[in-house]
Amino acid sequence: MAQTNSTPAMDEQLATPAHHAGMPSQDLQDHGKRKTIQGIYDRFTYIPARCRYDPQKPFEFSMGLNVLFAFAGCFTVANLYYTHPILNLLADEFKVTNQEASYIPTLAQAGYAAGLLFLCPLGDLVKRRAYTLWLVWFTATLWIGLCVTKSFALFGALTFLTGATTVTPQLMLPLVGDLAPPHRRATSLSIVVSGMLLGMLIARLLAGIVAQFIGWRYIYWIAFGLQYLILILLYLFMPDYPATNPDETIWKRYPSLLWDILRLAAKHPVIVQACLIGFFTSSCFTSYWTTLTFLLSGPTYGFNSVVIGLFALCGMGSMIWGPIFARTVMEKHEPLFSIIIGEIICITGVIIGTYSGKHTIVGPIIQGIFIDIGNQTSQIANRTAIYSVAAKARNRVNTAYMVSVFSGQLMGTAVGNSLYASAGWYASGSASVACIVLALIICLIRGPHEKGWVGWHGGAKMRKELPDAVPQSVHDEEAVQADGETHTVPKVSEKGT
Repeated sequence: MAQTNSTPAMDEQLATPAHHAGMPSQDLQDHGKRKTIQGIYDRFTYIPARCRYDPQKPFEFSMGLNVLFAFAGCFTVANLYYTHPILNLLADEFKVTNQEASYIPTLAQAGYAAGLLFLCPLGDLVKRRAYTLWLVWFTATLWIGLCVTKSFALFGALTFLTGATTVTPQLMLPLVGDLAPPHRRATSLSIVVSGMLLGMLIARLLAGIVAQFIGWRYIYWIAFGLQYLILILLYLFMPDYPATNPDETIWKRYPSLLWDILRLAAKHPVIVQACLIGFFTSSCFTSYWTTLTFLLSGPTYGFNSVVIGLFALCGMGSMIWGPIFARTVMEKHEPLFSIIIGEIICITGVIIGTYSGKHTIVGPIIQGIFIDIGNQTSQIANRTAIYSVAAKARNRVNTAYMVSVFSGQLMGTAVGNSLYASAGWYASGSASVACIVLALIICLIRGPHEKGWVGWHGGAKMRKELPDAVPQSVHDEEAVQADGETHTVPKVSEKGT
């Protein structure tokens, strides 16, 4: 008779009846349900061999992985912006007013804000691969409802929920901060941020074209397919990087995460500086894009929606600028240097566009190009600065920064629209000039080497002192100071950046 090799799984199955012989039938049923659920969970969270973490063989942070994160960020962020050029079509479809239809993008942004505040901090406690995949799967599956529902109320509710779970790019950015070697962090972040900005532009352009020639629901079906494509690609290639705080218990630790965000900001002045700069810069960005539609569709130019949508192409320049600037300038200088350059670019564009916009179309075009480039430059440099202060809490630090940026966007939209309605293009643009001036003042209040809240202690030298070759110790491990203790981040090798 052939001998059968025993395995642990077979032994467990053979031993189960004897082991549970004395258990009540209800307990046996509960145990069986738990085993079934655990089995399903294990299959869904199976990690391909290429993605498993091995401390003896660190992950290679390749350009391919960097581009994958950028692709995922692009078409995930796009979920928030598909509705912008089709609000009139939504109003016709659901038999509501234009004002009621305008609640849809507001609900998407509100959901995104909720996700930033309540979901992103969990990235510091759990493994980000599994967490990201579950969020993408939930968003993609729930998206079916947006494709088929006939109820405006349900459409709004689903928009809020999918907006909340669309925060996965904000989990990827801190992960890039962990994976990328310190001397390539700015370039790696710029590639992902460029993808996210491209998503904002592509969503508006694609939605307008598809809705015009095929129908607005088709853009939602396209987005549904893209979400599942992202899920498959991340499942196959996203590395299973260890949790940054593996010893923390989620249920005990989660209630204090929001307090940690405030505590980190109070402990590290650079976080507050970055948040304030991000607040004022982002307000200028959204004020321009919301009031631009009124200017271009008004009596001055009288453009239709297709031509207005093409203005999204103004942002294409920042896609090219970001990685090149990060590689050639940002990595060789202190973050504050690049932030100031970004703000100068922004204010130059705003001044040109504001005071020439009613006389020539060239003005708003230049403004669109400059504020996209300036905003991206400032954001990447701010992230580079804040990710270096608390590596064990990068998701909480990122949450603090993104909440401030999002608040600035809301203020820019509200104030810009209000000023345009009451006093026109010059007034809304002048408010943006004031916001950038405030951002520049905040830049100058605290120098690049200052450890306190105000001053230029340590000098004004902006260029980093970098050796020709980065020491091997930088690749092997990065010593970080977080929450008063020195921690070690698992090593990650570099390839292709």
